[in-house]
Amino acid sequence: MPSRKEIQWSQLRVGALVLVALAVLIGLIFLMSGSTGGLFAKKYVLRSYFENAAGLKNGAEVTLQGVTIGNVKSIRIVSARNPTPVEVRMEVGAEAIKVLHTDSEATIAQAGVLGDSYVDINSTEATGPSPANNAELKTGGAPSIQDVIQSSNNSIKQIQVLTKKVDTLVATVNSGKGTIGELVNDPALARKVESIATNLQTVTGQLAGGKGSLGKFLNDDALYNRALSAVDKLDKITTDLNAGKGTAGKLLKDDALYNNLNAAVKSTDQLVSGINSGKGALGKIATDQAFAQKLDETVTHLDAVLKGVDSGEGTVGQLFRNKTLYDHTDQTMEQATQLLQAFRADPKKYLTIQMKIF
Repeated sequence: MPSRKEIQWSQLRVGALVLVALAVLIGLIFLMSGSTGGLFAKKYVLRSYFENAAGLKNGAEVTLQGVTIGNVKSIRIVSARNPTPVEVRMEVGAEAIKVLHTDSEATIAQAGVLGDSYVDINSTEATGPSPANNAELKTGGAPSIQDVIQSSNNSIKQIQVLTKKVDTLVATVNSGKGTIGELVNDPALARKVESIATNLQTVTGQLAGGKGSLGKFLNDDALYNRALSAVDKLDKITTDLNAGKGTAGKLLKDDALYNNLNAAVKSTDQLVSGINSGKGALGKIATDQAFAQKLDETVTHLDAVLKGVDSGEGTVGQLFRNKTLYDHTDQTMEQATQLLQAFRADPKKYLTIQMKIF
């Protein structure tokens, strides 16, 4: 049977163990409530409304720019807040309220791909006053893990469709259909392509060797110098034009020449206007029907006369067409010339006057 002293010592050890356990429990409570400023610190409740809770649970962390400032107090459905019926009530410490704003933005995020969900508040662009107790924070559109998975599924489906199209294309090429298919499967076409490549290589080699006009242009320094000289001359001509030298330069720069040209154009315009109005001979020709008819009749008569001459009618026609008449006329002219020359040589021979008296 244990003594009284041993019983008291056992009770003392149990009491000490209970005190240590209470101290550890109190410490844990303080540690767990440290994110909200401590167990006895003043706390503020904030609300946000989301379309989906995205796996968020009571007690989840609430962070500000990645720093824990509180915890999720409750999650419930408020049907009157459609299309964002999920109400999340958050509890944060008084110190965190000082750096929050009424226009801060709350989003539900995930800690990694498979991590727990938590509420992250962003105040980088917020400028409003500090929120009051039970204030509502607007929500952001950060994608949830479900959205990421759905997007990945859509991408996988598109990749599968693309893979099927590639398989179809490869099968088409292997069957010899299309240009690429014929190129891959038709030896004759492949030889033609090879021949074209060989010819292209030959042409490139000739160009590099300076053969032909293009090769000389690429490799001949003299041709390059001539081209450079031509460019220099063209530049000089352009400079002279800008300086007003030469006829073209004066036309570009000389106002007097421009005015003269403008006056000539105006005079021409006046002349054309006079012709159109029937002034002068040209105007009558252009506008007077009677004059035009007379001119037409004159031309018709002249044409008839020329036709008669061409057909040998009349003296002039005979002179053009009758060679005998032409020869006689020519002979007569020659004899008249000889007579005139003899008369000039001895005029007394032809001017002697004989008088007879009966």
